Amino acid sequence: MRALARLLCILIGLVGLVGATASVAQVPSFPSKPIRLVIGFPAGGPLDQHARLLSDRLQQVLGQNIIIDYKSGAGGTVGAQEVMKSPADGYTIMLANTGIMVINPALYGKLPYGTLKDFVPIARTAMQPLALLVNPQVPVNNLKEFIAYAKARPGQINYGSAGNGGISHLAPEMLKSSAQLFMVHIPYRGSAPAFTDLIAGQVQFMAESIPQAASYHKQGRVKAIAVTSKERNPALPEVPTVMESGIAGFEVVGFYGFLAPAGTPKDVVQKLSDAFKQVLTSTDIRSRMISQGADPAFLGAEDFQKYLADELPKWAQAVKVSGAKLD
Repeated sequence: MRALARLLCILIGLVGLVGATASVAQVPSFPSKPIRLVIGFPAGGPLDQHARLLSDRLQQVLGQNIIIDYKSGAGGTVGAQEVMKSPADGYTIMLANTGIMVINPALYGKLPYGTLKDFVPIARTAMQPLALLVNPQVPVNNLKEFIAYAKARPGQINYGSAGNGGISHLAPEMLKSSAQLFMVHIPYRGSAPAFTDLIAGQVQFMAESIPQAASYHKQGRVKAIAVTSKERNPALPEVPTVMESGIAGFEVVGFYGFLAPAGTPKDVVQKLSDAFKQVLTSTDIRSRMISQGADPAFLGAEDFQKYLADELPKWAQAVKVSGAKLD
């Protein structure tokens, strides 16, 4: 009887082991379904352009579709909240920029998310200088001429931005301070509608990331008069930097990066990070990014985390100096 009892225990144990093994075998590896990529601005803007450039190749690397979901509003805050509240399983991620991640925390008094508390960084993918743009009907050909033109018309020059407190708002504010200009800010819900009004002449000036700015400049729909990086940009090689134009030390460069909800498993984050690294080592992707005006600048999850921690106090100071504040 004892021998029979022991045999039954062994058999029960084996059945349990087989069942557990089967359960483990049934857990699909990540990703096993499409990934939703949230963008906190309308379609057609610079973030959308960057997402579309990377997503086709990312789909090939991960073996799953990437579905872009636009959740615009409040300088990217609406999209960030959407991702923050999503399941932390890697199937909802966010493409964010400088404004969403390191400017908004200083700008909004009641921001519903914390950059390093509610998100886990996946990868930084690009550094993004800006182009300073004017409507083609504005009778200037460079930044020096524009400054003189604006000084002669205090309060008569309107500039558009992708929203209050974003980098496209703060860069002109920094220019205003450096050149002692009086221009009127007109905020929009994203870059695309701001560009529409710049082209139509409803606003006369704008600062925006180079990929889309370069495209419109080459079409003659806007006029690029300076870039905000230390060196000239390959997408606009004929356009001087702000520093070349006479404003010493003026450099404004943003970033693009991907994040997931806090609590996303480390192995999932690492797989996504490795996938972005693979995409950004592709020669044709890098060439296309550079031709658009973005600088490929991959950082993995841990390094991106450290980068964000360093950027937060820098932009908090820029917001403080600008005097911008939103509730």
